[in-house]
Amino acid sequence: MKLEKAIHQTKPFESEHERAIVNMIYSHGWLNGKMQNHFKKFGLTGKQYNILRILKGATQPISTSTLRLRLLDRSSDVSRIVDRMSTKGYIDKKTCKTDKRLVDLILTDKGHKTLIEVDKHRDGIQDVMANLSKKEAKTLNDLLDKMRNNST
Repeated sequence: MKLEKAIHQTKPFESEHERAIVNMIYSHGWLNGKMQNHFKKFGLTGKQYNILRILKGATQPISTSTLRLRLLDRSSDVSRIVDRMSTKGYIDKKTCKTDKRLVDLILTDKGHKTLIEVDKHRDGIQDVMANLSKKEAKTLNDLLDKMRNNST
């Protein structure tokens, strides 16, 4: 669906750049809604899924401050989310041996099994890209990377 129809835009945008910005904001909300619906089936939020993926890829326990740096959505409520995930048994929290002020996070067996289950249904996430060819997806990735490389 064209952006203008989706947001009931009747006047033209001032420029293609303005349209692109609004399109990315609208698409972010659209994609986020699709992903949240998918993760809800597994009792997770998008942020929780992101945390599980980061911990799975870690070669050693990582602190909450390191986790915050690696998150896709760098919100300030990481400690609260981590506490909730620990209560649910997805992650273990341990006091850091080298710095008692830090908490190290480790993926539990339950967290790992949950990731495996979500990944079995990965098509539910990737379906949002079904209208793009592999080449188009690469072009989209390249353009988004180029946009973020703007130093101003």
